[in-house]
Amino acid sequence: MNKLSPYFLVLCLFLGCSDKETIVYDLIITNVNLIDGTGSDLQQGVNIYVKDSKISKIDSVKVGQAGQIIDGTGKYVIPGLFDCHVHTEYKVDFPKFTHFGVTSIFVTGGGSCTNEYFAEMRALGNQDSIPAPRVFHTSQHFTMEGRHPVKTYGSSRWVEGKTVYFLRDTLQIENLVKEVASQPILGIKLTVEDGPHPPMVERMPQAYINKVQVEADKNGIEVYAHVSDNIELEMVLNANIKNLVHFTGVELDFEHDSSLLSKIYANNINWVTTLMLDKSFQYPLNPEWTQTAAVNGVFDSTDYSGMDHPGYLFRAHDYINYMKDYLGIDNLTLQQSVEFQVEDILTLSANGVNMVLGTDTGNAFILPGYALHEEMQLLELGGMTPLEIIKMGTLNAAKMMKADKELGSIEVGKLADMVVLEKNPLTSISNSLSIETVIKNGAIQTRIVN
Repeated sequence: MNKLSPYFLVLCLFLGCSDKETIVYDLIITNVNLIDGTGSDLQQGVNIYVKDSKISKIDSVKVGQAGQIIDGTGKYVIPGLFDCHVHTEYKVDFPKFTHFGVTSIFVTGGGSCTNEYFAEMRALGNQDSIPAPRVFHTSQHFTMEGRHPVKTYGSSRWVEGKTVYFLRDTLQIENLVKEVASQPILGIKLTVEDGPHPPMVERMPQAYINKVQVEADKNGIEVYAHVSDNIELEMVLNANIKNLVHFTGVELDFEHDSSLLSKIYANNINWVTTLMLDKSFQYPLNPEWTQTAAVNGVFDSTDYSGMDHPGYLFRAHDYINYMKDYLGIDNLTLQQSVEFQVEDILTLSANGVNMVLGTDTGNAFILPGYALHEEMQLLELGGMTPLEIIKMGTLNAAKMMKADKELGSIEVGKLADMVVLEKNPLTSISNSLSIETVIKNGAIQTRIVN
């Protein structure tokens, strides 16, 4: 074995020779309070090091060198947020998602969603120079002629074979699933329901639902089901579907629905909240909700247009009257309209159901990016802790997207999607809006000046 000469050893001691090369990081956030998205308690005064788009190190020792340094003293950092139920006109909406710290979205079909449209969204989401969230998406809607969403949202944009697929018999399903599985989708958007409002139609037959799931399994993709009541919930559970993109509309009785609940718990379900639908119905009767500081300069009157439209006003009063009758309450508050649902969500979560944040952005008064913060506020209003809520919008969401090895929490080796906050979101989840910096892939994102 060769030995170093005494002269070389002395020289190394004098010059400070080291066997480790000094790392220059791309970004360091120093002395920040970390909420990592795993559900773990807050970590105070840590440094987060980013190199080559990933989190390289987390410690609380002396800070190294970096191209950019963010002083996190007195600030808080959470993982980039997910909205796991989105319909979007991406050219207008993507900067708004980014502005509000939503670094990943799940697009569940829509009237614009051709394969080309999906590809454009993915391409924009895959870079980090122009503000845009990462894009995960389903196939186009699998539904039946004359059903939701085509019936509900009549438009010339619904074109069979382009933006929607109509199921007419079980024989065609094998080829349809093969066709969509050739695209980079997470799975199939399957619309089962008979509504969502009168005049009702027949639900999708059970044989169709079963066949879609069987063929999806063969092709290695998931099925994401759109249901709006207990009957449809049981239908998709009987087909062994594991992803539900709406919680609103389902009414669980934890004392008497033992058969239904056992199926839910046995199926390892991912379930998206979408409580913003309940709030959106009430917006026309609460114009003060449009006046929060967070929306100034990001949205304008056109984003809330139609609040005085007779159709929206009728829908609002119809919803209020229904909820009053259902709950036996004369003067319904926003809290009362959601707290019984949040109680169910907490019970499901405690029993192993992966509950995930989603808003159904694209519907009236559900605005891109901002609505996710409203969704979080509704959950807190209903009794959920901020720590639980943050996990639902980060790691739980990443698990549903099958991306939790790379995203969803601030851990070494994961992609550096983070949001730096000026205030503590564990004190109040509304502090999630105190955004100072949004980071995606380790790159600081441009936010809207307001």
